[in-house]
Amino acid sequence: MTAIYSARWVLPIASPPIENGAVAVAGEMIVGAGAREALSARFPHAVVTDFGASVLLPGLVNAHSHLELTVMRGFLESVETDFFAWLRKLTVARLSMTAADLFVSAACGAIEAARAGITCVGDSSSAAAQSMKALRKIGLRGIVYQESFGPDPLLAAENVSTLGAQLEELRALASANVRAGVSPHAPYTVSAAQLELISRLALDEKLPLMMHAAESEAEALFMLEGTGPFAEGLRARGIDWEPQKLSTIEYLARHGVLETRPLLAHCVTVNDADIETIRGAGAGVAHCPKSNAKLRHGRAPFPGFLRANLNVGLGSDSVASNNNCDILEEARFATLLARVCGTDFSLSRDSSAPQTEVCATDALFAATLGGARALGLDRQIGSLAEGMQADIIAVALDSAHQQPPTNPVDTLIFSSSGRDVRMTMVAGKEVYRNDKVTTVDEFEFQSQLQTTRRKIESL
Repeated sequence: MTAIYSARWVLPIASPPIENGAVAVAGEMIVGAGAREALSARFPHAVVTDFGASVLLPGLVNAHSHLELTVMRGFLESVETDFFAWLRKLTVARLSMTAADLFVSAACGAIEAARAGITCVGDSSSAAAQSMKALRKIGLRGIVYQESFGPDPLLAAENVSTLGAQLEELRALASANVRAGVSPHAPYTVSAAQLELISRLALDEKLPLMMHAAESEAEALFMLEGTGPFAEGLRARGIDWEPQKLSTIEYLARHGVLETRPLLAHCVTVNDADIETIRGAGAGVAHCPKSNAKLRHGRAPFPGFLRANLNVGLGSDSVASNNNCDILEEARFATLLARVCGTDFSLSRDSSAPQTEVCATDALFAATLGGARALGLDRQIGSLAEGMQADIIAVALDSAHQQPPTNPVDTLIFSSSGRDVRMTMVAGKEVYRNDKVTTVDEFEFQSQLQTTRRKIESL
């Protein structure tokens, strides 16, 4: 049975906006996108749902999240000025959580995502099985990257063996919409030997790989000079660390990570040469401007990413470092931050580089098709076109804070947020409609989340 969804505007992303447009859906697939009258004539017996003064667009893609940490929203505010202390407090709380706690926390994060029009996530998780279960329960799409830690090179083989065992469980949980990947966490938490082994594993088993990279000045000190809190932390554990005198991106290239065409989260402390290396490797970038700002890590060169035509999407990171999972808000912040920083966006400060003005269209592309490309899913999602998966959202344009909505893209980016979403569809199935997630009892999950929060606060 074919269904037609229509609205004042349809934004296919890969093609121009359509006024008085519609999208036709049959099963999991989009079977047509165009003018409302043309689609109605093509599918005369289709059931029509008209969202009126709204815009239909592809589901938003959150290219970097940590859904399992949803319970820690606001938990780390007292230590956010010290990233090392922030990581320590987060780790202690995380280790106190049971599998059931992690599932509930991830499910609540997925509920928040569905409400905000996010249909797909690139989720980094130390408990990937629970995050995969949560995505399937709520009905979202995603890649869940099982994190691997291990800065001691003597334990690299053992740690990768553990990762292999975790992947066996994840394969049993995978579905058409939710798949597993691997994530060597960061350069300061994973040895070079382990990076090489995980990269080989990803290539051999055709697994997507994600990594936190070039996230902070502390990481840059660690890599270039062998100093700072990360180096001191390793030495306190009896692990030698010598300065690499390389940027993080050069280091990842040396140890095989870039051969996997990875998704790199953050990329704050990168220069023009690093950006070119990322581009040449075909890697993707998850730009997380709000989290970067909140943790005082700085600003990633979003205009530089665009100028180099990188596959760049937007990520919320965890709500422990962002406080909400709202990609429309992330898109607005990314655009404004790029503008307030002017053309001085690269560590190389190359004054001869052409100016790149970030506009609402750029931000919306990053929030949809750009994120799909960064995750390697752009043949399935990210645009509204015949043959694509029916991941579609409806965003209302009729609220007072959006008037008058003369340009739908500008209105989405500069005047709207996830709270304006009216419908979220994944693979042809509505998972959110009219202020209600349709797949679970939200209030039951929220009650369980409160119980877990009380537990970690009592530590």
